[in-house]
Amino acid sequence: MKAKTGVSLAIMMFLEYFVWGAWYVTLGTYMGENLHSTGLEIGAAFGALAIATMISPFFIGMVADRFFPAQKIMGVFHIVGGLLLILATKIFDNSVFFWVILAYSLLYMPTIALSNSVAFHQMNNPGKQFPWIRVFGTLGWIVAGLLIGFLKIEKTADTFYLAAGVSFVLGIFSFFLPDTPPKGKSADSGASKVLGKDAFVLFKNVPYVIFFIAAVLVCIPLSFYYGFANPFLNELGVNNAAGKMILGQISEGVFILAIPFLFNSIGVKNMLLLGMTAWILRYICFAYGNTGANEWMLYAGIILHGVCYDFFFVTGYMYTEKKAGEKIKSAAQGLFTFATYGLGMFIGTIFSGKIVDKHALTPTTHDWTKIWLVPAYIAIGVLVYFFLFFKEKKTATASLQHEEVRTM
Repeated sequence: MKAKTGVSLAIMMFLEYFVWGAWYVTLGTYMGENLHSTGLEIGAAFGALAIATMISPFFIGMVADRFFPAQKIMGVFHIVGGLLLILATKIFDNSVFFWVILAYSLLYMPTIALSNSVAFHQMNNPGKQFPWIRVFGTLGWIVAGLLIGFLKIEKTADTFYLAAGVSFVLGIFSFFLPDTPPKGKSADSGASKVLGKDAFVLFKNVPYVIFFIAAVLVCIPLSFYYGFANPFLNELGVNNAAGKMILGQISEGVFILAIPFLFNSIGVKNMLLLGMTAWILRYICFAYGNTGANEWMLYAGIILHGVCYDFFFVTGYMYTEKKAGEKIKSAAQGLFTFATYGLGMFIGTIFSGKIVDKHALTPTTHDWTKIWLVPAYIAIGVLVYFFLFFKEKKTATASLQHEEVRTM
């Protein structure tokens, strides 16, 4: 891969995840401040991305990959998506707002797979080259959070305008990316193929089934963090909450470096148990943290994101690839993503919204201790279930190279 191509792909990844990070993290805070949304309405808006996660693979596999160059359709989606982000700032009815966010999500989520396709198509050694390109996506998310905090706009519509502006830039830039031609009508892209039906053979393996169920269930606590961590910190009066939350992405980048070594040395079960334990600790920290003597607990809860995400989901992707083998690894990763970031997150966003509403003291204040203890209890339940029923021999994976996983 030429250096010029690498620079173009790095810029693409930076902008791709900058757009996401610019509006997504503060969505709950924006809705509460400007739309006076309930917890359920905020949860539903976050659930729109889960719906898009379940639908977008069908579009990519059955339409985009077969008929259109990846970079061009990505450009169109980002330009139209930018218009929808601007439209979202003009909507003050929660029901209409949900449909706008859903429409935007249906355009944005496919661009993640499309950007990966563009990157992989240009690489002669993806296992070594892709991580160095993908890390610019994490950097883009971090810069977005820092900029929002610096500008002090996390409660305003300016976050959407910022995301829209960068989306327009990326949309135009996409048309100048290296060509990634369509696969053609002959490509094997039926609905069962896209859904990852070939990977259903994994369900014959009892340890994987136990893990798979745990992965779906742990998405419920995950949705509490994504949907309500920023509103929680703002309600407590934490200054520059969005900027402080990027500590979670920094820790994610640090802890991911340890995974290849730990995966072989302590085994997959211990890795996953560490991840689930971190979920429990995070929500206990949030439940009892405050802006006074226990402010350190708020920081701890944010920084634990690296262990929570990497030790469970990144390890989970690696474990899935290991169990699937070379022939069905793509189908297995697709199925795992569909079940977790699609189905699991959709269930979690609705459930978390109901819990937040249940413990609302006034339209703008909540009993956050009771709220955060709910995902903590769920994480404890998943940990006990996994500890008792997951029986997998400690074996070293043949290859630690794994497919791209989304970071937040």
